[in-house]
Amino acid sequence: MSVEAAEAPFSRRTLFWGIFASLLAAAGFFLLSTYAPDFRQPEGGGTPLSKGGTGYAGLVEWLKLTNGQAPPMAHGEKDLQSPLASTFLLIVTIAPESDPAALQRIIKLRSGKDTLFVLPKWVTFPQPGHDGWETKVERLPNTVVNDWLGRLAKAKLGEGKPTVDRIDVQGRKIALPEELQWVADEHPLIAAGDGKAILTELDNEPFYILTDPDFINNAALKDPQKAAAALDMIAMLEPAKGAVMFDLTLHGIGQNYDLAKLLVEPPFLALTLSVLVAAALAFLHGLGRFGPPRTEGRAIAFGKRALVDTTAMLLKRAGRLQELGDRYAMLMRQRAAALLGAPHGLQGEALDRWLDSRDKSEAHSFTARFRAVNDSNSLAAMHEAAEELHDWTARRLGERR
Repeated sequence: MSVEAAEAPFSRRTLFWGIFASLLAAAGFFLLSTYAPDFRQPEGGGTPLSKGGTGYAGLVEWLKLTNGQAPPMAHGEKDLQSPLASTFLLIVTIAPESDPAALQRIIKLRSGKDTLFVLPKWVTFPQPGHDGWETKVERLPNTVVNDWLGRLAKAKLGEGKPTVDRIDVQGRKIALPEELQWVADEHPLIAAGDGKAILTELDNEPFYILTDPDFINNAALKDPQKAAAALDMIAMLEPAKGAVMFDLTLHGIGQNYDLAKLLVEPPFLALTLSVLVAAALAFLHGLGRFGPPRTEGRAIAFGKRALVDTTAMLLKRAGRLQELGDRYAMLMRQRAAALLGAPHGLQGEALDRWLDSRDKSEAHSFTARFRAVNDSNSLAAMHEAAEELHDWTARRLGERR
């Protein structure tokens, strides 16, 4: 009776493509989980991506509609240092939770380049149930705003209310925002009365400071006059029409480095690819066997040679090989005397003279070889002298026969 072999449920090709798809999906999951935080837009806050009242996503969209293209975003220091970025007006929107060290790096990188810094103003918290919405609580304390202002210029917010009820922005009159923030400046670019600057410029750098964000944030753009004034203000500062860039590095967007990113970005990307290729080659090599498997050898081998090798290894580890020269010489003296038939009772120098007399071609040849082995102080010298002494004994024995 023949039994039909059961067929495999899947072919080798199906298994191969299944494994390949699994590895590809795992690699995709690893990359997406690594870069997912960089693509998450912040919910609320004073960032160019925020759609809350204190955010600036409306200004980004307003510039896109006006210029025909969306303004670029600086995600890292490479973007800030690019030649194209030097021709743009960089708008840096400061939030209360921004990184002060990141602001110092921006100031250093943007030295000599047109940059607009927008100070924070409001304390907000997210509205539950509405992603990106926020509720205004109160004004930030002047000490907090002055701390950010002091990192840009030697100035502090002014005290008191302005004496005017409207502000002139490039000939356009707009209403004052609630609880206006201003600084004292004799030559303001935009003022709320005499010496009360809303937009000011530093003396030693092309840096501009907008003290009150309620002129360009999302809450301000709901007023058509303020929306038009925001464009006029930016057009007054930008070096070329439409040349505006927004900074995201101050808010930590695109700057979250970890070990996973180091593995998939230069310069360590080459190392990662090399390891993956080596692993793939090892896997392919393991699919087939070349010849029968090698049997594992004994820990302690049989035979005289194994005994000699083991003894030599033990002497080497004990550091006693240097002391074997004289003992080997005395052993070879006794062996040569026994093989050549030396008279009974001869020892020491008398035996050496008798052995020298057996050599007709060279005088004192045994004694010279004996002393060379006895006086050797290195393994190489001892090995060479021992070979010569062994050769002398073998040659004399051959002549006797």
